[in-house]
Amino acid sequence: MATDGHVLDGVTVLDLSTFVTGGFCSLMLANQGADVIKVERPDAGDDNRHSGPPFVDGESPYFWTVNYDKRSIELNLKTEEGLAALYDLAEEADVFIQNYRPGTAEKLNVAYDDIRGVNEEVVYCAISAFGQTGPWSQRPGYDLLVQGMSGIMSVTGEADGRPVKVGLPQTDLITAMWSAFGIVNALYRRERTGEGDYVELGMLDAALPWLTKQAGKAFVGEEPQRMGTKDPVLAPYQTFETADGHINVACLNQKLWRLFCEAIERPELTEDERFETNADRVENMDELEAELEGVLRERTTEDWMDVLVEEAGIPAGPVYSVEEALHNEQTEARGVVREMEARGKTIPVIEHPLNYEQSESGFRSPPPELGEHNREVFEELGYSEAEIDALADAGVFGED
Repeated sequence: MATDGHVLDGVTVLDLSTFVTGGFCSLMLANQGADVIKVERPDAGDDNRHSGPPFVDGESPYFWTVNYDKRSIELNLKTEEGLAALYDLAEEADVFIQNYRPGTAEKLNVAYDDIRGVNEEVVYCAISAFGQTGPWSQRPGYDLLVQGMSGIMSVTGEADGRPVKVGLPQTDLITAMWSAFGIVNALYRRERTGEGDYVELGMLDAALPWLTKQAGKAFVGEEPQRMGTKDPVLAPYQTFETADGHINVACLNQKLWRLFCEAIERPELTEDERFETNADRVENMDELEAELEGVLRERTTEDWMDVLVEEAGIPAGPVYSVEEALHNEQTEARGVVREMEARGKTIPVIEHPLNYEQSESGFRSPPPELGEHNREVFEELGYSEAEIDALADAGVFGED
């Protein structure tokens, strides 16, 4: 079936952010067709370019994962010429993203009022750790700190262990996704009203709605606890050790519980008063775990997948390594991970999960080298070769 191109074709995004919160936000927009112009510090670039090891020919694979389909320019915003060039770009842009600490954008003359002064219809997104207001607004903040302050770490880890950070930059990514959602909402509103908007959010604010069931317990005066892989309201819904690894089992109702007990040849457990209902099983999780893990340790994960999933239809799945998660028969069938050839190397690409019947989605170009598109972007803006040379001579693009 013919498609209408990418949903955000024709949308231009100026991204002044560094690291992940703004970077993953603009990555989501790029995946849907937006032209993302990544504005970086001359000679240094986004700090994420230097995140590692590992490095491949001096490039960070971590940087790749957050910067497919973007164009990179260098601009020294502390020069009069650099700031004027940014304003020229902003005049034609649809979206402007920054994740400075509150007050920094004003010092650099790139705050909302500054950008709106050259483009009244701009959608401006300001991301920070704690938001632009409140007693913590001036504090520096990163994913680790926000995971701790949002309550996520208090419910992550084993019951008898210390609080544990989620093993990926979760609050960065949560904030990025809220940001992209807010930007697209503002673009939709602009289509109806002709008005731009100011989208403002903090990482802490962004993380709190994700507490869901844990927040629900707190709302009625209960204190959520660290439970390892167990669930506060469902059982069995956790990880179990097998003969050669681990398997997750999710029995969300009585029918699945009965089928599970039959599949592992322990039907008598359904009659045990400790495990009769889900509420009983939640109340007696430790005893339930001991009963089930004793059985599940007897066979390999692959054996249990055959017994539980293929034969009995029980929701269960192996605990994969990252390599296994990226490369398996399901991801291959769906085309989730693919490769691009760029700069004499192969760059892996993790595609985003949105698939449309009437529109395209997906990345089209590799992550950019620092300043790779300095001339291209300004040529498209209408600058002459002489004007671009003058910017270079003024140090706007950094040192040659």
